[in-house]
Amino acid sequence: MATSAVSAKILSHPEASLYVGDLHSNVTATMLLQKFSTIGPILSIRVCRDMITRRSLNYAYVNFEEPIHAKRALDTMNFDLLYGRPLRIMWSQRAPDLRKTGVGNVFIKHLDKRIDSKLLYDAFSTFGNILSCKIMRNESGESCGFGFIHFETQEAADMAINKMNGTFLVYKKIYVARFQSCDSRPDSPCKFTNVFIKNFGDELDETQLHELFSKQGEIRSFKVERDEHGNSKGFGFCCFETAEEAEQAVKTLNGYSIGNKQLYVGRFEKKHQRLSEIKRKKELKKQESTNKYQGVMTSNGESKGFGFVCFSTPDEAVKAIEEMNGSTLGSKTLYVGLAERKQERRMRLIKEHKQQLQTSNISSQVGLLVRPQTNPKLQQELTDIRTTKHMAHVNSVECPNSIVVVGQERLAPTVINNATLQEQKQTLDEHSFPLTPQMQEELSGKITAILLEVDKTKLHVQKSPDLLKAKIEKAIGVLQAYEAKQANAAKPATTEPTDS
Repeated sequence: MATSAVSAKILSHPEASLYVGDLHSNVTATMLLQKFSTIGPILSIRVCRDMITRRSLNYAYVNFEEPIHAKRALDTMNFDLLYGRPLRIMWSQRAPDLRKTGVGNVFIKHLDKRIDSKLLYDAFSTFGNILSCKIMRNESGESCGFGFIHFETQEAADMAINKMNGTFLVYKKIYVARFQSCDSRPDSPCKFTNVFIKNFGDELDETQLHELFSKQGEIRSFKVERDEHGNSKGFGFCCFETAEEAEQAVKTLNGYSIGNKQLYVGRFEKKHQRLSEIKRKKELKKQESTNKYQGVMTSNGESKGFGFVCFSTPDEAVKAIEEMNGSTLGSKTLYVGLAERKQERRMRLIKEHKQQLQTSNISSQVGLLVRPQTNPKLQQELTDIRTTKHMAHVNSVECPNSIVVVGQERLAPTVINNATLQEQKQTLDEHSFPLTPQMQEELSGKITAILLEVDKTKLHVQKSPDLLKAKIEKAIGVLQAYEAKQANAAKPATTEPTDS
């Protein structure tokens, strides 16, 4: 009940709410209460934090009971230091429309490093009521040389631009213009004054670099980045007076040889600009790929019987495969699958072939015979010599000394001769086993076991299928003789009856 009453009172007096920005991460609601309670009674204070990490977002809202106290805090405490940082206080704007439209927003650059937000506020406050004033700073708290002022009206902003643009503030000519968002800024790659320099290493110091670039035009500022020990990081920045001078420096000095290194000189780009350019190139490459891999593939104006369709999302592609694969179009049954590169498709087919071969071998095992695993090296060689037709009736004149089994590759003598002894045994085992059941299915397991025990047989069956057939017939004869002997030994002895 108490919380609801406080919220209702804040909504009824929105002009009593203040936005407090640029806070240090360690500032708490208690510190703000101690600071602002000296002005008047406070309803609530909220330090905004990340929902997941609970880290401070560096801004807060202070809600007074009376608007007069909020106005007094805004007038007297703006830019006061708290935890070593100046407070930026403004009226709370719950609706984002004023911030998004950019009405009354002014951009100022080329500011002296000594200018703080309070000095900038005092310099522009004569043109109208200022809602917010901010100078951008880096992580170490040093001024970035530019800032923003948000006037209450666009008329005040226009007056400030007309009066202050090109004037001197703390001995430096400043640039004042209407603020433009990143999306609304026109692309003008040739209009720049800041130049980025790298690859000079230890060959040149800052004085030598300054002298080199000063030949291209008047330099407004020059800086070489250094680490905490004062050593050069190998890159720096140069700001020229005009865009023409900066462009001339890029054309003249980019690729300039310094010892064994080549100097890189180019337009300085902020992080968001680099990311935007990377994103643009990525989208362009994606569009080119989409245009290339879609439609029906043709040769001399005739369809090759396959084509590509590029969807906007992976989910749409998966849905198309599920619904269209196996469907009938005209008199043809369609195959629909994910597009693969040639190498990826080849590796997948090899893997599937190996799995099918192993499954076939396992299902053909009989008795105690254990089939050896497929040899990867020879399997790869067999795949390389695979022809486009796997038919049992291939003309024997092409490879007279090879064994052909339906469902397997042609086993050529060159493959056997180039392999080790153990690899020869394994490969011949795989290709001779399927032939055995064709002649004597009930004895296939025992016949194959006999053949595998004779090394010379395994090494010579590849020469001719007739030789293999002869060896199988000989094995059958041995087995039949052995079984007949065992049957005779198992018969019980019989004796003639005698008279008593």
